Amino acid sequence: MNTSVVNNYSRIKPFLFFLPLFFLIVIVLFLYSNGALCADQYIQIQKDSFFFINHYLGQYPNLEYNLTQFGDALVFASFLSILIVYIPKIWEALLSALLVSLLFSCPLKNIFAVPRPAAVFDHDSFIIVGKAVCGHNSLPSGHSITIFTILTVLLFAFMPKKLKFRILWTFAFIIVGYILAFTRVGIGAHYPLDVITGSIIGYISGLLGIFISRKYRIWSWINNKKYYPVLILLFVVCCILLITRIINDNLIVFYLAFFSLAVSLYKIITVYVKK
Repeated sequence: MNTSVVNNYSRIKPFLFFLPLFFLIVIVLFLYSNGALCADQYIQIQKDSFFFINHYLGQYPNLEYNLTQFGDALVFASFLSILIVYIPKIWEALLSALLVSLLFSCPLKNIFAVPRPAAVFDHDSFIIVGKAVCGHNSLPSGHSITIFTILTVLLFAFMPKKLKFRILWTFAFIIVGYILAFTRVGIGAHYPLDVITGSIIGYISGLLGIFISRKYRIWSWINNKKYYPVLILLFVVCCILLITRIINDNLIVFYLAFFSLAVSLYKIITVYVKK
């Protein structure tokens, strides 16, 4: 399986960056044509769509709040932790991709400094699930970046060979990605364009992570069993963090993530002991 993923990654070409860059240009031109390159107007042109989507998705607060946690790298990565043992190449790409996404997310949030919905609108005028986020860091959506970064790494790792299956697989990726990403609007944390922009940046981050892992062997040590004690320690720390999340929020997604990570921890300890 690891060899198959390596082969899939080797077939990826740089032209795949053209489409997301084109979409980013389209978004910028759209904002420019509407005089929305300033924060106030950026919010105003999305006001109606934000309230519509928020009202519709906010009818399922428990589901939305659980799904939105996939934008937390700790949670999403926990479900994929077992792949470190069986398909380490995915994790080599994933680690690079997540670092790239972080380099995009934090600076851009500070540069644009767009107020969150809860910092602009009356809290009684829309649905807020969980704690109201009132910072000036709405654009782009960090959760959306994380979701699409991870999904992009998985998309190309398991890309089918036949064209019709590739199309279906890609559409499934887009649908799942936006179902998860738009929960950020549903819980009242982001505007629609925050999510769309974040998804594009996440896709670019995922591609960059794959290209970096192809060219540089930065994370190849994770496939070496002598370094498993480091991974075991990291898994234990992550388990503790998830237990803290369970205590604080008691969401089912945290229980599932903890179970996945615990199984992976058991597996990696077993493999290490049998070396």
